[in-house]
Amino acid sequence: MNMNHHSKERTLVVIKPDGVQRSLIGEIIKRYEQSGLKMIAIKMLLPTEEMIESHYSVDPDFKKKVGTKAIESYKEAGDKPPSDDPETVGEGVMNRLKNYMTCSPVVAMVWQGAHAVELVRKATGTTEPRTSDVGTIRGDYVLDSYSMADSDGRAIRNLIHASGNVEEAEKEIPLWFDKKEIIQYKLVQETILYDVNLDGLLE
Repeated sequence: MNMNHHSKERTLVVIKPDGVQRSLIGEIIKRYEQSGLKMIAIKMLLPTEEMIESHYSVDPDFKKKVGTKAIESYKEAGDKPPSDDPETVGEGVMNRLKNYMTCSPVVAMVWQGAHAVELVRKATGTTEPRTSDVGTIRGDYVLDSYSMADSDGRAIRNLIHASGNVEEAEKEIPLWFDKKEIIQYKLVQETILYDVNLDGLLE
C-alpha cells in the first residue's frame, strides 16, 4: 500500500489540561480507536508558552481569524467586544490559551487512517461544547460555552485540540513529535478496513 493511500492520512490530537484532570484520557482514546483509526504516537508532556505560541501560529492568520470570530460572537450576543481590532482581540485569546495549555500536563497523539482529520473532528465535536452534538466527545462531556469563558476572561475548556485539515496536521505533528517517536506498524483490523480483496481472512 503506497504512502499516498487514504489509509496513511494523519492528524494531531492533544488532550488538553481539562481532559487530563478529569481523567477522560481513556474515554477519548476509546472513541477514536472504535472508529477504526490507529494511534501511531503518544506522549504526556507539560508544554511551554513558546510551544503553544508556535502551535497556534502554524496558521499565520490565527490571531486575526480567532479575533474576528470572537468579535462576531460578542456582537451576536448583544455585547460590546473588548476591541474592534481582530489582532488585538486575537492576542488576548492567544494569551488565555497559553495560560490554559500550560497549567497541567497534556497528552499528545498522532492518529492515522482513512479521512483521519475529518473523522477525529466529527467525533470530537465543534469548538464550543455547548453547541456540540450529543454523541460527540465535547457534546457528551463538557458544559462550557463561549459566553461563560468570555465572562470569566479565560480560554474555553473543550478537552481536545484536533488538527483542522490535512495541511495543518502536517505542520503541527513535527512540533510535537520527532520522526523517531512515530511508529509504523500493522494492526490486524487493517485487513478488514483496507484490503481490497479481503485475502487471508480464512485459514
